[in-house]
Amino acid sequence: MSLEFYIAKRIHFQQGRKNVSRPAVRIATIGIALGLAVMLISVAVVIGFKQEIRNKTIGFGGHIQITNFDNNNTYEMNPIKADNGLIKKIYSIDGVKHVQRFCTKPGIIKTDTEFQGIVLKGIDSGFDWNFFKSNLVQGKLIDLSGNTASNQIVLSKYLANLLNLKLGDSFYTYFIQDQVRARKFKIVGIYSTNFVEYDKLIILSDMRQVQALNNWSADSFSGLEVLIKDFNRIDEVGDAVYSATANRFSKEGKAYSTQTIKQLNPQIFSWLELLDMNVWVILFLMLLVAGFNMISGLLILILERTNMIGILKSLGSTDWSVRKIFLYHSFFLIGKGMLWGNVIGLSLCAIQYFTGIVPLDAEAYYVATVPITFNWLYILLLNAGTLLASLLMMIGPSYLITKITPAKIIRYE
Repeated sequence: MSLEFYIAKRIHFQQGRKNVSRPAVRIATIGIALGLAVMLISVAVVIGFKQEIRNKTIGFGGHIQITNFDNNNTYEMNPIKADNGLIKKIYSIDGVKHVQRFCTKPGIIKTDTEFQGIVLKGIDSGFDWNFFKSNLVQGKLIDLSGNTASNQIVLSKYLANLLNLKLGDSFYTYFIQDQVRARKFKIVGIYSTNFVEYDKLIILSDMRQVQALNNWSADSFSGLEVLIKDFNRIDEVGDAVYSATANRFSKEGKAYSTQTIKQLNPQIFSWLELLDMNVWVILFLMLLVAGFNMISGLLILILERTNMIGILKSLGSTDWSVRKIFLYHSFFLIGKGMLWGNVIGLSLCAIQYFTGIVPLDAEAYYVATVPITFNWLYILLLNAGTLLASLLMMIGPSYLITKITPAKIIRYE
């Protein structure tokens, strides 16, 4: 243990109650604690919010979609021929987790009192149910094991409430083509994602129903949805999928179009990227507040210990040696503040994570409660960054020690 560290330890852990610096030191420590707590909460909330919205968007459309190039950005799509050879080729791409077929058909639900435009999304037995299973609030999933097309559907809680429907009810859906065609469906499950943009549209049904409505053969689909293992590689995998389908053409000679979910929903992902700027602003402001609190506390400590500084210098201590004493002391104060900041910030995050005690307007924010995600890498980096930034901010004020000379202190005494 160095002499500077030993003296700093004595100063920090044996402060008397009558010390002038005690209130300032306490305020500085509280400032560090509150600043770090706010930063931890901000990062956990923003990461959680981005992850929730991103997962919901992907849940309705997959990471990558392959459709007919001739589509006009509507749900009334021209078909593609997705044979097993194409699907195997996509599966062979590094990073691809799952490939599933889908068909879509716009329609209108009409009940005795209400009507609503919807999109029937047809799926088959190869569909990945994980997303909808985690958001299922009533009933069960569609049984697709039969040899004939099932009339079972899963719709959202939003639509069920809007149309006064409940589990087990049947209703007619009308599809406008050359002539109006009607289909009767039975509700076997109700999901709720609070993502109103999709909840008010998407109804899951047997793919064979949609193929029959579109007069398509069994090997014709609206497109393929590709799920990948790592969202951070979406652009890389998207390019690989594009390369695998670029030389493919439909029976009519139409090319295939490959788009990532970011390209399909640019407004949503641009909005999510803007949230990062808000986090950086909060982090910068909190570091400034905590840093200025520590600077004021350190200056008061130096002024209070001018006599000790004069004595140490008269005994031969260098300016840097004395400055190290106060920097060590600052380290103890910052460490104590950070400890309490972690306790407060992570405790509040844990309470929200397990209880969802703070609600949100689901129609405005797409989530019912404030989302929390514990990213331990970011938490460690935030702690390390706060410690480093705070210590660097202490170097400047400690320069005041070089202006204190033993002769002036003796004259003052």
